Amino acid sequence: MGTALVTGASAGLGLEFAWQLATARHDVVLVARDEGRLTRLAAQLEAAAGIRAEVLAADLTDRADVERVAARLRDDERPVGLLVNNAGMGLNQPFVDGDVAAEERALDLMVRAPMVLSHAAAGAMKRRGRGAILNVGSVAGLTASGTYSAHKAWVRVFTEALAVELKGTGVTATVVAPGFTHTEFHERGRIDTAHYPSVAWLDAEDVVAGALADVRRGVVLSTPSLRYKAVSTILKLVPRSAVRTFSGYRRALADDAPDVPTVDA
Repeated sequence: MGTALVTGASAGLGLEFAWQLATARHDVVLVARDEGRLTRLAAQLEAAAGIRAEVLAADLTDRADVERVAARLRDDERPVGLLVNNAGMGLNQPFVDGDVAAEERALDLMVRAPMVLSHAAAGAMKRRGRGAILNVGSVAGLTASGTYSAHKAWVRVFTEALAVELKGTGVTATVVAPGFTHTEFHERGRIDTAHYPSVAWLDAEDVVAGALADVRRGVVLSTPSLRYKAVSTILKLVPRSAVRTFSGYRRALADDAPDVPTVDA
């Protein structure tokens, strides 16, 4: 059934992508920083789904590690048919008074790494005449909530441009833009979500299933759920001044909580 490479596979949406792809009989290449966690996951996937799970431990904020993953994607002897650029980081800090080194790491993880890996995958897939790239964006890319919004806006436009360039090659590019999704992402980052109503939340299983279905159909812009389709439409139509009014950095769950990044990588 082919091989899929998933970044940020040890937690959150990446973990769900790994499970759904494995149960659909795809071999998987699992990429994240925590080799021990990946090894345990690989054993579970192989036992449950009868597929091959390869572990590739890498820190995607490190250019050398990114290149190791890119080299795996360029390997025509072990072709990867689907790349899922999922690894992400939520910085629990404002920009102006925050740590710029942390901002640079987030930029490396959510902009540079998907660009380099997409370049490697697209080249190899184009040579074979088939393949797909799925980038995980966010509805936040339509807002003005710090640099996270800026990174996800870049992912959306980049994916659209990539889809245009790949048209007619047999290779597709899709960006999925979920809203708030039940994973450990917010809790690990000590991000206050108490003011968001329950209707705002999506289940990771549904987000991933919808994204993979859209990849199979060759959809470029994938927005999970009718509610976030409506939200996205509204955000595109209202004046940007109104969007800025309702955007902004959210404080941590506790005033003394450390401003540490939450990483799904």
